[in-house]
Amino acid sequence: MTEHSILVADDDTSIRTVLNQALGRAGYNVRTTSNASTLWNWIENGDGDLVITDVVMPDENGLDLIPRIRKLRPNLRVIVMSAQNTLLTAVKAAERGAFEYLPKPFDLEELVGVVKRALDTASDRPSIKAGLEEEGLPLIGRSAAMQEVYRSVARLINTDLTVMITGESGTGKELVARALHDYGQRRNRAFVAVNMAAIPRELIESELFGHEKGAFTGAAQRTTGRFEQAAGGTLFLDEIGDMPAEAQTRLLRVLQEGEFTVVGGRTSMKADVRIIAATHRDLTELIKMGLFREDLYYRLNVVPVRLPPLRQRTEDIPELIQHFLSLAVGDGLPEKAIDPDAVARLKSYRWPGNVRELENMVKRLVALYAEDTLGVDAIEMELASESRADVDEWNTGETLSDSIEQHLNHYFTSLNGEFPPPGLYERFVRELERPLLSLTLRATSGNQLKAARILGMNRNTLRKKVKDLGINVIRGLS
Repeated sequence: MTEHSILVADDDTSIRTVLNQALGRAGYNVRTTSNASTLWNWIENGDGDLVITDVVMPDENGLDLIPRIRKLRPNLRVIVMSAQNTLLTAVKAAERGAFEYLPKPFDLEELVGVVKRALDTASDRPSIKAGLEEEGLPLIGRSAAMQEVYRSVARLINTDLTVMITGESGTGKELVARALHDYGQRRNRAFVAVNMAAIPRELIESELFGHEKGAFTGAAQRTTGRFEQAAGGTLFLDEIGDMPAEAQTRLLRVLQEGEFTVVGGRTSMKADVRIIAATHRDLTELIKMGLFREDLYYRLNVVPVRLPPLRQRTEDIPELIQHFLSLAVGDGLPEKAIDPDAVARLKSYRWPGNVRELENMVKRLVALYAEDTLGVDAIEMELASESRADVDEWNTGETLSDSIEQHLNHYFTSLNGEFPPPGLYERFVRELERPLLSLTLRATSGNQLKAARILGMNRNTLRKKVKDLGINVIRGLS
């Protein structure tokens, strides 16, 4: 077996040493340099089977080398690594044709795995939009959780694969959909978003596929649907878990056959759109309850992208705050700063509304408080206000009961007049019980004694339910 040669360029001595040792142990011949010019000389001489390069080097940006490498040696694979961990870096690496982008710090085992995959596979990758600018990036944050999102976006922009974006409300699912469109090959055509939860169920088919004049009472003229409006572009189906059963059946047919018929029409039309779906709900649970078609789920969930809640990426909060402060100035609000202690307090909050909640709070702070530098007192007042609002909403009971009633109505409607299988009460109570116990345990950091007190049950009873329901409790806490 021929020993592969790997060329490494990074101006950090420790990085070069670590890569030399790790790749050497993996059986590769490694040559390292601190600059781009030496790396380019090696490449011109025909050396190396693979290149690993940093982005920022003393003499040239590593990303700018990639087009020259691809022109001179199209089959030479390039892996990019960078401490500039933004969506733009990942997208630019894909744009120029890098095989993979790895944010620093990276896992050595993962890097060795990427090296092996790069040497085993073809490197042909189409280019995408050039000239991207840092300003106006749709996604903010450099945490490890967000790096995975950026890498997913970078891998998917050159494809037409159907994508399913999941995550809690307020995590930025539509922003990811927009990034996939704006940096992708359909960027010059329309991006059309439709929220399934915001459309009356009897109008969803007409909204998606359009209708002919006279197709139903009130159809005074022909109306184009979202599929037609998005022709050649991207159709973003938000809150797909709220789509009624009859519309699910029709959407499945469109995905299977690649064409659709306007409501009341007879002629089929080609569905030339990229589908991106999103939901904050657990579709696998909806499938078990008979509320979502399993075959449609697999058609939509070709490539899943999960967005982390803000509480799992708190290191991004300072950067997000600065971003929202800048946006507020752009909206005509006064320029403000925020005290480091106030930032620390915001990082300790759990953010049930995620990034959207943080954005709204920053806007309120800028608009309502006179201080040039926002301090802890202002933060505490806003957080106290948020807590009172949550309590008031809970005490009314409207949000919870309305949601349950809507859920049950949806379920019974989907049965089309048939009776549900036996055991509905036990099944429904179990569905409610699991998130209740899970979220209470999360709020107490896994302390089962505190959770049992909050729930008003015996600790042993809670332990049994946790075991029976398969709830994961944080290790090391009782």
